[in-house]
Amino acid sequence: MNIQFFSEGLIAFASHFASSLAFLFLFIAVYIRITPYKEIALIREGNTAAAASLSGAVLGYSIALASSVAHSIDLLDMLVWGAIALCVQLLAFFATKLMLPDLIKDVPENKLASGIFLGAISLGMGILNAACQSY
Repeated sequence: MNIQFFSEGLIAFASHFASSLAFLFLFIAVYIRITPYKEIALIREGNTAAAASLSGAVLGYSIALASSVAHSIDLLDMLVWGAIALCVQLLAFFATKLMLPDLIKDVPENKLASGIFLGAISLGMGILNAACQSY
């Protein structure tokens, strides 16, 4: 095994992994700021709708982000596609809010149907986003 090849691979892995984690934490921070309810507090209180919606958003973004890592040609390319994926996932929330105007009160009231639907839309958008990055 060539030690130089291994060390270059390790550096690429570390830079992509660290950047992915930073993007994931950034996404979560932005997402919980744009929603008019406090997901983390609601989840701590046992609100299943909030847990379902935030989980779907995190999973959807993670799938899109993983695709940006897998299909990028270098770190900068991955960062650009990771940022695009972040914007698309935030748009998923706003689109769902247009479809379900009561969403902003349903999730805090633990109306599970709304939370699951929001989570599913977020997950679906992440999958589509990931597929579109593969070209």
